[in-house]
Amino acid sequence: MASGVGLATGPAFASAVQSVCPRLFGLPLSGGRLISRVAKLTMMDVQELSLAGRVAVVTGGSKGIGRATVQLLARLGAKVVINYSKDDAAAAEVVAVVSAAGGEAFSFKANIATVDEAERLLKATLERFKGVDIIVCNAGIWEGAAVEEISEALWDATMDINLKGAWTVCRAAVPILKKQRSGKIILVTSTAGQRGEAGYSNYAASKGGVIAFTKSLASELAEWGINVNAVAPGWVDTDMTEKALGDLEQRKVIAAAIPIGAIARPEDVAGPIAFLCTAWASHITGEILNVNGGAVLCG
Repeated sequence: MASGVGLATGPAFASAVQSVCPRLFGLPLSGGRLISRVAKLTMMDVQELSLAGRVAVVTGGSKGIGRATVQLLARLGAKVVINYSKDDAAAAEVVAVVSAAGGEAFSFKANIATVDEAERLLKATLERFKGVDIIVCNAGIWEGAAVEEISEALWDATMDINLKGAWTVCRAAVPILKKQRSGKIILVTSTAGQRGEAGYSNYAASKGGVIAFTKSLASELAEWGINVNAVAPGWVDTDMTEKALGDLEQRKVIAAAIPIGAIARPEDVAGPIAFLCTAWASHITGEILNVNGGAVLCG
């Protein structure tokens, strides 16, 4: 991946900018017009958008929102560690895609529900890239039932991955970020964590915990120059939600209930995550950024 002016003026960077802030230059913009507009940015603007020289760890990075985030951060110049827990082939595919585009990434299999595994992940990151600047806590599971039918195993698994996993990774990363007195931590929560979700009380509770954890960590780490924020997606078209989204007719019903009239793509969530990783978000911390097409407006 090129850095500096080369990264900033190339088509890949222009495309990445459009993904981060699609309304930054006004829509619609064709590729050529966008590149022309980006070329007019001052060098300071370019440096603030670029993630060249940064190292990012993305949990749950082999699929869905995580995969889209990995690819976008790499396009912006970051070196990326793709954490995953099961699918070796999917992780290898993301590494290949990033590498083919000129980026740098490697995958690391770890069950972040345990402190030891999270520490292994950060140790591997330091050994490979000699540092870490960005943590994206995206790993999660989404499975529910009526409250009386939720098994102890399902409850514990949901909390272990969605909430405890965020804590273990942050616990391992924070000493590094404190030492350098800078860093970005972005956690992925959900609208369910804000307003609850019938039939998914375990999931909603875990994501509500992520919101409280985000705000607490932001307050705790602000003096160290570390920004901590979260994004809260609504419906996103991923492997995890495929069954719930159902057939085309069911998707139309769900989309119609969203004010913006569409179910999000993983890339729609990756853009705001990437924005929070840039210098443009240096004065934002403790925020929960809703990325749900206005769904929270519906109560």
